Amino acid sequence: MTLPILQFGTSRFLQAHVDLFVSEALQAGQALGGITVVQTTASPASTARVAALAAGAGYPVHIRGLQGGVPVETTVTCCAVQAALQADADWERLREAMASHVRVVVSNTADQGYQPDPADDAGLVQDPARVPRSFPAKLLVLLHHRWQRQPQAPLSLFPCELIERNGDTLCAILCNLARDWALPAAFVDWLGTHCVWANSLVDRIVSEPLHPVGAVAEPYALWAIERRPGLVLPCAHPAIVLTDELDHHERLKLFLLNAGHTLLAERWRADGHPADMTVVQAMQHKGLRAELEALWSDEIVPLFAALGKRDAAEAYLVTLRERLLNPYLAHRLADIAQNHAQKKQRRLAPIVALAQRLGLKLSQPRLQAALANPD
Repeated sequence: MTLPILQFGTSRFLQAHVDLFVSEALQAGQALGGITVVQTTASPASTARVAALAAGAGYPVHIRGLQGGVPVETTVTCCAVQAALQADADWERLREAMASHVRVVVSNTADQGYQPDPADDAGLVQDPARVPRSFPAKLLVLLHHRWQRQPQAPLSLFPCELIERNGDTLCAILCNLARDWALPAAFVDWLGTHCVWANSLVDRIVSEPLHPVGAVAEPYALWAIERRPGLVLPCAHPAIVLTDELDHHERLKLFLLNAGHTLLAERWRADGHPADMTVVQAMQHKGLRAELEALWSDEIVPLFAALGKRDAAEAYLVTLRERLLNPYLAHRLADIAQNHAQKKQRRLAPIVALAQRLGLKLSQPRLQAALANPD
């Protein structure tokens, strides 16, 4: 079976986002084709998912939430994933797939997925029996094999990690690694000029996994992709938006949704709220809701106003409030609070920095207090 989409990662997010989009597009005849997923970690949960996906029967996605004030609760079956591989066990099959029929690569390897591994070295390129340990090294070796076999075939890569300019970032990591390994300059040039690296933003709350495979997700979904020459999309779908203003979509999500989540987690940690408190319970708590609304109105929306985007921010907040009040999603603040110190720097510090660059006289007391707290 020649499947044109290769996906690194088996997370519940991808199951209810990219994979579901492709599944729905396949039914409408608007997708390149099916997906091969690749397990890149050795976790038991990932192994169980891959085994279930390899069976080829599809999996359920429960869509639960509010849409225009109306409760939505439905189950759809995702059938886009038609093959599942384990990188360590199926490395030769993976090499052949990349070298022949793959046209789109998708990845979501979590926050640490771009980290190199000292055990990876240039010898991996010449020894097909050795499997690289890190995701960047795996992808580099596979792309080198493709460059040798069919360098003219089009290839678009869609990193979905929540990293600013994720396509540019991953491309730079691979080009630097290729130089460190002293790989041919022509190959490095091919990576940067022939391969199309898409910067994109993914946005959907996928709050729970189903076992062994499947997920619970909200109705809202967005995949904002920066327009680039030669870009080949995996599918056409209403949730996919091609844009020349990716930074605007990124600010809406980072400054309003992600910063809002992080503020709620900060107050939950500091104020001794119940250990199992969820986002919807926080939204229904008078004090927490007031803090969140003040954060948005006093400390963040003025930035969008200064950029000429106040109306867009206010419209996003209308939808966002409905998303956070979703009674069906058990989105625990304890989960949001994982890696809290790092998330504060990634989600809150850019808001303060932008206010300073714009010359706004905002005190931003909630943001400043959270950033001053090292925990």
